[in-house]
Order: sequence, then structure tokens, then C-alpha cells
Amino acid sequence: MVKQVTVLFARQDSIYKTLDGVDVWDAQRDALNWPGGAPVVAHPPCREWGQLSHMAKPRADEKELGLWAVDMVRKFGGVLEHPRQSKLWPAKQLPLPNQVDEFGGWTLPIFQCNFGHTCEKPTFLYICGITPDQLPLMPITPGPQAKVIAKSRQRKSPSNPQYRMECTKPEREHTPGPLAKFLVEIARRCEARHV
Repeated sequence: MVKQVTVLFARQDSIYKTLDGVDVWDAQRDALNWPGGAPVVAHPPCREWGQLSHMAKPRADEKELGLWAVDMVRKFGGVLEHPRQSKLWPAKQLPLPNQVDEFGGWTLPIFQCNFGHTCEKPTFLYICGITPDQLPLMPITPGPQAKVIAKSRQRKSPSNPQYRMECTKPEREHTPGPLAKFLVEIARRCEARHV
């Protein structure tokens, strides 16, 4: 029998809904109603936590969702995914790479392009419930990134040799299939610290 994993804050059209043994909580189900009891893969909204948070127009309670998601990962085990520059790390005193916090949690830096994303997308994974040597193998597929998250001045002209198209909002938000499977496998290997 496959160990049940819960995904919190998924898109409505999420790849997670196609995976076996995964209980997906999107906006319609409202992750805050999740009763707990299983390791999690958490994708809390990042608009309030990112480098451009001053330009964001989030829901009134959106920032608290990140704080709550960290608590769920710490309580039930699992992994939280957020942009590498997320302000959630200092706000919740999450460890930087090569550090471990009082919950046994640690941070794994990745590039989502290595899992099939069209952009480089530097990402931090906060993991509680396993040690680094218990990680599943990473399905890395290196290659050039076809797109960028936001156009820089140097890249905005198609005549520039460094030019790459800007990815769409759904492309930014979708979790690539290999990354989703990797995160679910991490959560399956995690054990709860405080239940």
C-alpha cells in the first residue's frame, strides 16, 4: 500500500491530481480545512514573500498561509517549496542550506529547470522528517532554459542573443511532473516529529 501524502495549496489543474496516493487541496477545498495526519507537500502562495512583494496584490490572509504551511511541514513531516529569495525563510527562522533547525528541518536548494521547468526558477525546499542521505534520486534533466520569469533590460529585445521569452503566469505556477513526483517521494519518506 502506498503511503498517503497531502499536497497543500495546489493549482486547480495541478499535476498532483494525476498521482496515486496523493490527497490534493486546491483553493476550492481550502487547505486550512485540512485535518492533518499525513506528510505534506506545501506550495503556499509566494506573492507576499517574494522579491516583488511590494508590487503584489494578494488576498488579505495570503501571507499567513505560508506561516501555517511551515507549521504543517514541521508537525507532520514533508516538504515546502518556495522561491530561493523568499522572505518566509527569515520570518519563520528556516535554516539556510547546510544548517538544521530545532525541528530537524533543513533546506535543499534546487533549480526547477533541472526538473523540466521552462525557466531556471531557483527554489528552496524546506524538508522535515528525513535527513539529506534519505532523499530520493533527483531526476535531473539539464539543458538550456527556454524562457525567463521576467524580462530583464538586457533580454527584452529579440535581436539580443541572450533574449528569451517571458513565461506565462500558469507556466510560472505549474510544478513540472518530475519535480512533483520528487516532492511526493520526499514526503512519503518523511516521518512526523510532533503529532
